[in-house]
Amino acid sequence: MGQARPPRRGSSAKAGRRTVWVLVALAIVSINLRPAITTIAGTMGQLQAGFGLDAHLLPLLGALPVLAFGVSAPCGPWLARRLGTGRAMAAALLVLAAALLVRVLVPGLLLPGTFLAGASIMTASVLVPQIVKANRGTGWWTGLCTMGFGLGAALGAGLVQPLQQTFGGSLAWALAVWAVPALLGAALIHRAGQTARRPDGTGENNGTRGPASGAGLQETTTPGGATGESGTIPLRKQRTAWAVTAFFGLQAMLYFAITSWLAVFLVSKGQTAADAAGLLAWFSVAGLPASLLAPVLAGRRAILKFMAPGLGLLVAAALIGVLTAPAALQFPMVGLLGIVQSAGFGLGMALVVIRSAGPESAGSLSAMSQGLGFALASLGPLGAGFLHEWSGGWDVPFWALAVEAVLLAVAGFLAVRGPAVSVAAAETEHRGEPAAVGR
Repeated sequence: MGQARPPRRGSSAKAGRRTVWVLVALAIVSINLRPAITTIAGTMGQLQAGFGLDAHLLPLLGALPVLAFGVSAPCGPWLARRLGTGRAMAAALLVLAAALLVRVLVPGLLLPGTFLAGASIMTASVLVPQIVKANRGTGWWTGLCTMGFGLGAALGAGLVQPLQQTFGGSLAWALAVWAVPALLGAALIHRAGQTARRPDGTGENNGTRGPASGAGLQETTTPGGATGESGTIPLRKQRTAWAVTAFFGLQAMLYFAITSWLAVFLVSKGQTAADAAGLLAWFSVAGLPASLLAPVLAGRRAILKFMAPGLGLLVAAALIGVLTAPAALQFPMVGLLGIVQSAGFGLGMALVVIRSAGPESAGSLSAMSQGLGFALASLGPLGAGFLHEWSGGWDVPFWALAVEAVLLAVAGFLAVRGPAVSVAAAETEHRGEPAAVGR
C-alpha cells in the first residue's frame, strides 16, 4: 500500500465551504417542515366551506400529521442506510411537495394528503440531529435548525391569508404554493449530499451510500442498537433515552394542541379570523430567538440542569396567562407562550444531540424520541378538541395542557441526568460528555 497523500492546498477551504453548504441546506429543509401543518391550522374555520370537510373531522385533521410522525419515524434511518442521508432527505421533500399539491387540488384527498405530508416531514426531520452530530455541530447548528422550524411555522400561518387574496380568494392554491419551497429544499439538500467527500478524501461522494467525512450527509445509523458490535444496550433499556423521548413527546403534544386550536380559541374570545391567524403567526415568530438560543444555552451544564425542568413550569404559567388574559393583552401573552414553547422544542432537539454518545446513537435516539414522541403528540389536538366539546368551553382544555406542562418539567429533570445514550460499543468512551452541542 502506498503512503497516504498529504492534504492538498485549499482542502481546508473546500471543507469549510462544504460545511457551510450543508448548514444552509439544513436551514432550508427545516423551514419546510412546518408550513404543511400551520397553514391548515390557520384556516381551520374555512375548511368546511372550502373543501366540504365535515366539522366533526376537524380534530382528526389536526391530529393526522402528528399521527403520521409517530408511524413514519423509522423511515428516515431506513432510507438513509439505502440512499445516503442527503438523498433520503431530498426524497422525503419531493414526496412532501407532491402531498401538498394533491391534498388540496384533488377532491377527497385532504385527509390522506395531510397524513402523507406528515409522514414526509418526519422522514426528513429525524435525520437532522444525525447530520448535526456527524458534523460535530455546535449548539448554533441545532439552534439554526430549530429556528428554521419556527420560521416555517410562522410563514405558514402568517402568509396563508395574503396568499389566498393573491390567488383571487382560492384557498386551495394558497395551500398548494408551499410545494415550491419544498422542491427548493430537496434540490439544496441533494446538492449538499453530492458535495460530501469520499471516505478516503480523494473526491466527491456523489450521494452514494456509506459514511463520508466532511459534510457527514452519508452518515448511517442502525436503530435500536443493532450495530453488529458487542457491548451495546438496546434503547428501550436506557432510562435516559426514555426521558428524552418523554420530554420531546410532551413538548410536541403541547405544541400541536396549541397550534391546532389557538386560532379557534381566539375567535371564540372575539378576535376576527384574520387577527387570530396573525396571533398564531406571532406565536411562532416570537419564539424564533428562543428556538435559536435554547440549544446554545443547553450546551452549558450549569444552565441545562435548571433549564430543562424550568421550561415546563414556564409553559404552564403562559398557558394560564393566555386563558385568563383579556383581548387587549393577548398579543404579549401569546408571544410569551411562543417564546417558552419554542425554547422547549429547541431543547428537545438539542437533548437528542447532547445526550447521545455519537452520530449512530443520535440517529437512533432521534428516531425513537421523535417517533414515539410524536405518536404521543397526536393525542394533543384530539384531546384538546374532545375536552372543548365535552366541557363546552376552553377552561378545561387549557388547565389540562398546563398539567401536561408540569409533567414536561419532570421529564426535563430526568432527561439531563444519567449516562449518555449509546447504541455502539465504540461510542461508550464518550458517555457523560455534552457531545458536540455547546462546544
